[in-house]
Amino acid sequence: MELAARAAWLYYIAGNDQSEIAVKLQISRHATQRLMATAVREKLIKFRIEHNSAKCIELAEELREKFALTFSDVAPHHPSLAGSEIAIAGLAAAKIEALLTPKSPVTISIGTGRTLRAAVDDVGSLERPHHKVVSMVGNVTRDGRASGFDVATRLADRIGAQCYPLLTPVLANSSEERDLLRSQRAFQTVHDLVRQSKVSFLGLGEVGSRAPIYKDRFVTRGELGELINSGTVGEIIGWAFNAKGAICPNGTNARVASIPLEVPPKRLTIAVAGGSAKHGAIAAALRGRLINGLITDEDTARALLQAK
Repeated sequence: MELAARAAWLYYIAGNDQSEIAVKLQISRHATQRLMATAVREKLIKFRIEHNSAKCIELAEELREKFALTFSDVAPHHPSLAGSEIAIAGLAAAKIEALLTPKSPVTISIGTGRTLRAAVDDVGSLERPHHKVVSMVGNVTRDGRASGFDVATRLADRIGAQCYPLLTPVLANSSEERDLLRSQRAFQTVHDLVRQSKVSFLGLGEVGSRAPIYKDRFVTRGELGELINSGTVGEIIGWAFNAKGAICPNGTNARVASIPLEVPPKRLTIAVAGGSAKHGAIAAALRGRLINGLITDEDTARALLQAK
């Protein structure tokens, strides 16, 4: 792997061709080709285009103006992409890197979700032991199974930062159990760090028959039906909200063990989300001022601008 990394650096950074790399590493040209293939396969090389099209810049500005956002960014659409996740994740990774590259201590709080996890996986390796990454949501189901979308730990590992996980399930079994979890010192420590964080990055899920919160087994089929019947359209770190963007007062929200959402946010709070299935949920979150930042795709941006 070390040799593959050296070969990749010589090719992509130093500008050597394969023959020159073979001479410098004292290997055959065929071995050089294999090393380059290994570097790509093992994701030692990551490509990111640090440029956005003029139309996406205009869309981002229109989103900021319409929804009074502090920050917005829009990924261009391309028909070759099966979904918008890759493009959105790249923009989110760039924003996260920009915040974390300085060596002076920074605290960020983070939620969960597939797109957010993809963004974290695209963040370059750093060594920032004075930074703090704080999770706003628990990473276990009620039966104790660990979630595959523990974004905070993954990010902390990539940048060598201090990690503060939230040691709770997304949903407690009862409101009494939730209150007990919140009373623990560990929860209070994380809550205080979230209040001190410079920015929050959050995933946003739609609530429907294929809701991520159900697919990932954080709610049962019966609870999902209850959410849908009560008019819930989306959720952020487990907190369900309706089409007006109001946090639902009852239902599963009485048992959510995540960090409470501040409405309106007191710090930069960026949702990293897109795709046609989430148009209604994102529009509702913007309408209710649950977020003041958004990283999304071009098609979603256009749909949001047309929404009432």
